[in-house]
Amino acid sequence: MKRLTYLFLVLFWALSAIAQDKMFASYQDLISDQGDVVTTLNKSKRSINQIYMSPGADYEIYSQGNKELTEYLKKRTYAVRLNDTLYVNLKHMKYKKYRFGNWYALAQQVQGNVYFQAQPLGQIASSTLLPKEGSKLGGSVGDAINASGLVNVRVYYVIDPLTGIADFVGKEKMTELLANQPDLLEAFGQEESEGADVIGKYLEKLK
Repeated sequence: MKRLTYLFLVLFWALSAIAQDKMFASYQDLISDQGDVVTTLNKSKRSINQIYMSPGADYEIYSQGNKELTEYLKKRTYAVRLNDTLYVNLKHMKYKKYRFGNWYALAQQVQGNVYFQAQPLGQIASSTLLPKEGSKLGGSVGDAINASGLVNVRVYYVIDPLTGIADFVGKEKMTELLANQPDLLEAFGQEESEGADVIGKYLEKLK
């Protein structure tokens, strides 16, 4: 009986450790996995209406009943790992001259780099990424996202470890990543979209 109790306690401790969440204060902390362990974080996916009203990323990370921690998560935390899923705070993130807005984006680490999903900005927001029912945008495309169907579209970006600025992951960059994977490169060459669903599929294969 004592042995069963001991095994149960060990199993409970192991599962609790696995379920612990981590907050990271910087890109360097994230890469080295040097984060603060927390157990009170919550996640909610923002609706399309919320994104229209307050442009930004797809997820809100917060601590129920802890306003100070929630505020820290909004303004100062760089990234959060909830169980095995990574989220990057886009509050201070930029792509060229464009800012992504607030909140957290779904991310993943591949071959030592951090990739995340967000709305297409600037020149990325081209007609090839618009929904079929959408129309071509003129002028400053990045400033017109919320007035178009692009509020639903996601593409991948990679964070430059030296500058902290995001760079678009499209056909050109993905072709470079797959250079040593001829089968994957051939399959990717048949793809027509640069959307997150396609790019993410090949990033997963590179892990």
